[in-house]
Amino acid sequence: MDNNNLSTISKRTVFIIVGLIDTVIGGIILLIYFGILPVDVSSLGIPRWIVGVLGAIWFMSAVAFLAYQLTKTNVSE
Repeated sequence: MDNNNLSTISKRTVFIIVGLIDTVIGGIILLIYFGILPVDVSSLGIPRWIVGVLGAIWFMSAVAFLAYQLTKTNVSE
């Protein structure tokens, strides 16, 4: 890639994409915890409640990060 193409992508856009990806990952972990996605985490030796806590923390922090990035005013960097 050339530098002109990379310079047009702002940090804010990258942060929004990362926030979306983290939200999806946290949502997938929560779907595994609630049993909607049939993954047997007990075979990995991980207690089920740990998966729920991890998914909830990951999802909620990603939503908070994404909400901050989407509501932030567009200030010149």
